[in-house]
Amino acid sequence: MKNRLVHELAADGTSVAVACRVLGVSESGYYEWRGRPFSARAVVDASLSAQIVEIHAMSLGTYGVPRVHAELRLGRGVRCGRKRVARLMRAARLHGIYRRHGKHRRPAPAVHDDLVRRHFVADAPDRLWLTDITEHPTREGKVYCAAVLDVYSRRIVGWSIADHLRAELVVDAIEMARWRRRPQPGQTVVHSDQGSQYTAWAFGQRLRSAGLLGSMGRVASALDNSMMESFFGTLQLELLDRQP
Repeated sequence: MKNRLVHELAADGTSVAVACRVLGVSESGYYEWRGRPFSARAVVDASLSAQIVEIHAMSLGTYGVPRVHAELRLGRGVRCGRKRVARLMRAARLHGIYRRHGKHRRPAPAVHDDLVRRHFVADAPDRLWLTDITEHPTREGKVYCAAVLDVYSRRIVGWSIADHLRAELVVDAIEMARWRRRPQPGQTVVHSDQGSQYTAWAFGQRLRSAGLLGSMGRVASALDNSMMESFFGTLQLELLDRQP
């Protein structure tokens, strides 16, 4: 282990003699260790590290251990343990990016029952849609995006962007989803939080006229719409927050 630390310090520009003296390793012992052939495990680690670095770079530096491991196992068919990926990422000084949690505004009372109850599963397209709003600051002020996500395919089927938070923002997103997907009346649940845009008469009237079934989570409970929260969190973290 000390020889490896000497090697890493030397790679960073520290004199081998100084590193050996600080860590209590003889220079001759270090050079003997460095001249030995790499073990089979070290060779595999080197190959795996190269792929980890490539995957991390392709994610624009956003992937942490779970997603790098998933890409290796599911995307590339590489058999490796999650702990091994974590060790190699630490050695390469790679890490994902994470969002700090902030305070949320308390929404208005619900006007629909919760038909989903955190069970974000659908057996066919256009059976369960989730919808929410996110905001993003720009040099000219905030912009707001409402989106509609189809749970079955995880695809965004409708969206709307504006500089206001009126009910038209969410109505326009639902209208795009209806125009693109043509859901059958009475078969699609539209689940949202209890924001004022979703409790507005205009939004409820549009659902009723289209034969869509409204659903709302509990007050101030992000977990009741967690799949949509996760999508917007990823969008902000990996794209919007990374550039002005």
